[in-house]
Amino acid sequence: MSQRLNAFQASPGAIDALLKSQNYVNESGLEHSLMELVKMRASQINGCAYCLHMHATDARKAGESEARLYLLDAWRESDLYSPREKAALGWTEALTRLSEGAPSDEDFAALRAEFNEKECVDLSLAIGTINAWNRINAGFRTRHPADRARKSEAA
Repeated sequence: MSQRLNAFQASPGAIDALLKSQNYVNESGLEHSLMELVKMRASQINGCAYCLHMHATDARKAGESEARLYLLDAWRESDLYSPREKAALGWTEALTRLSEGAPSDEDFAALRAEFNEKECVDLSLAIGTINAWNRINAGFRTRHPADRARKSEAA
């Protein structure tokens, strides 16, 4: 699969607008490690290789364990995630899969047990933002660095 277009070059204004949302999320006070898990989980659901590569790399650099990254897709069955992380991951799945139905009262109750109102809104914006990045990068087939390296090795 080849890249369809470079969204960053095609519409810098759109990317700048998304970066402003990302910058707000980055400065919101939510834990960096939590945000990387949220970004990874949404990117898994959306099948965004570019974002998965980026956030796995960022998570590792920040000290995230390989086991937690490998088990992220099965977070409900693992004791490696805190109640706060599980609440955030459940909310991530609920907002990322809106086409399957509105977030349940149970998902919201779990969220509220771990997050204050501001954090709920900031986390929801973070989830919306990574979903937007996923749609841009998966939609236009942005290539992740490992793919580019493999192509250059083959040449």
